[in-house]
Amino acid sequence: MNMPTLYRKRLIPNECVHLNHDEILHLEDNLIITRWKTIRPKKKLSHGLSAFFLDKGIKVSKFYDHDGQLIYWYCDIITSEYDAGSNTYTMIDLLADVIVHPDGTVEVVDLDELADATEKKLISEEQLLISLRQLNRLLQIIYEGKFDRLQAYIEEAERKINSQGNV
Repeated sequence: MNMPTLYRKRLIPNECVHLNHDEILHLEDNLIITRWKTIRPKKKLSHGLSAFFLDKGIKVSKFYDHDGQLIYWYCDIITSEYDAGSNTYTMIDLLADVIVHPDGTVEVVDLDELADATEKKLISEEQLLISLRQLNRLLQIIYEGKFDRLQAYIEEAERKINSQGNV
């Protein structure tokens, strides 16, 4: 099977980045799991794994520092577009994000960006509503103690990587 090409489109800043260095570890109808290194060097963040739950509009990422220690789980609210002709997915970041820290504390971030994007007409009303509804759905999953079900996909991919010696 030919692996698709992945792009990440952001509204703030306005950019569309080809994720050509991301390695697709798993692909099925509504799930893509990747492993990656940061596009731009960061002080703390080095690399991670991400699971795109296309049917839920959520990307869950496990962020690691330069020593391979977990920083936190970072969840983006997204939509995706698929172009069958070019076998390309464009993941559109809808700005609202959730951070789940190792101690279990939950932080909702970037709602100010969502408001700014709405004010500046960078995001459609439909996208705003999708973002808010998917954010609510993600928070329900977390508050109901079911976040581990989303984490499990990444944990399983990590087990496979480690069993193959590809750390």
